[in-house]
Amino acid sequence: MTRTLWALVCLPLALAQDPLKEFEKRVTEFTLSNGWRFLIVERHQSPVASFYTYVDVGSANDVKGITGMAHMFEHMAFKGTRSIGTKNYAEEKNALDRVDQAFAALKRERAKPGGGDKAEIERLDKEFRAAQEGAGKFVETNEFSIAIDRAGGRGVNASTGYDRTDYSYSLPTNSSELWFYLESERFREPVFREFYKEAGVVREERRMRVESQPVGKLVDELLATAFSAHPYGETGVGHMSDLSSFTTADAAAFYKRYYQPSNMMSVIVGDVDPKQMRAFAERYMGRLPSDPRPEGLRTVEPEQPGERRFLLRRQAQRFTMIGYHIPAITHPDYAVYTAVGNLLSAGRSSRLNDRLVNQQKIAVAAGGFPGFPGDKYPALFLFLAIPAPGKTNQDIEKSMLAEVEKLKTEPVTGDELEGVKNRRRSGLIATLGSNTAIGPELAKWQMVTGDWRNVFRFLDKLAAVTPADIQRIAKATFTESNRTVGYLEPIQQ
Repeated sequence: MTRTLWALVCLPLALAQDPLKEFEKRVTEFTLSNGWRFLIVERHQSPVASFYTYVDVGSANDVKGITGMAHMFEHMAFKGTRSIGTKNYAEEKNALDRVDQAFAALKRERAKPGGGDKAEIERLDKEFRAAQEGAGKFVETNEFSIAIDRAGGRGVNASTGYDRTDYSYSLPTNSSELWFYLESERFREPVFREFYKEAGVVREERRMRVESQPVGKLVDELLATAFSAHPYGETGVGHMSDLSSFTTADAAAFYKRYYQPSNMMSVIVGDVDPKQMRAFAERYMGRLPSDPRPEGLRTVEPEQPGERRFLLRRQAQRFTMIGYHIPAITHPDYAVYTAVGNLLSAGRSSRLNDRLVNQQKIAVAAGGFPGFPGDKYPALFLFLAIPAPGKTNQDIEKSMLAEVEKLKTEPVTGDELEGVKNRRRSGLIATLGSNTAIGPELAKWQMVTGDWRNVFRFLDKLAAVTPADIQRIAKATFTESNRTVGYLEPIQQ
């Protein structure tokens, strides 16, 4: 039997015995003097490794007037540094300054009463475009990503959520040092080249994800309606006006505040030597200075005083969303909310799918889950469904609420609850079987809850959930006053 096959055979058995103890044997953890935290997970099945960096900043950290900056910075992290992505940085720096100056002049004119002088705006816009073209002559396009490709890198990716921004890719083990160099360089001295050009890319992304996507617009409206104070109520991709007006100075301030080593964590999984990884980390990441970890968000969403509803009309099919406020992932009852979500939505036999899709045939899809749009802070338990042809959002809501009421009045069966717990354990087994999946899971639990081991301890919390717990949480949470309902309806002809 091959080593890889043997590992896969033994993994479920190990998890059935003592999952944390068995996994810890392969983990090395350390923190650099500047606060950058590392987890090294040894898996020697093949000579490759996956590299993952979690930055504890997301769209929830955007501020009024500069929404979309967390997402924008994710894009800029691939633009290079003073030595990567440029033909001559000294000259490029001067050209980039001219771009900023030209944009500032254009922005000032547009901000004047009445929208400014049209002829002057046209002249300034022409100067701005000329400055961008001049700066573009110094750019070595995609040099950062090309370096990874040449070293055999795969799966280069980055994403921005409400609670985090992350960066990942895989490399052959003998190219590990390249990751340390590139990752440290892009966070040590990022250059915001092609910033305004990239802002245009992000604006187009917003058009595609929100403006031209009815369900995306429905999500934005649901969050804005459900949250009156907390930043979870803001659009994740940013408002169009902000994406058209923020500057490299805004980006630099955002970077200085949040892209501190004390606010970052990396997980390396694969065929690596922990001692060598630590030496590389000290050599490269150790160069970065760091301030204390930024303070978390202060705003607390007040208790919702009554049901909220809205109707969105678009050229689209009907869609129903219902959200209830719930606590953050660190709350003692979060395992109960997870159990409820699994009970309602996991698999074809889940309650919502069985009732609304299979039996009543009023929906083509239905589900519900906790932690929307994030789980670091109190968020929503979201229910959603697509009505079947000829059925209405009102039909969906009535049936969904009936299923919710059952959670309050009828105890969940032992078999149902055992299935929930088994699916969670199986999901963890699948995660631990993938180099690329391990990093995001461990980093999230470390950065949000304070200990990566909580991903295993959560299994114990879930195992302790009882039918009485589910009834208790359902009664306390799924109330009319705690509910926000959104309908997407087709435009009336």
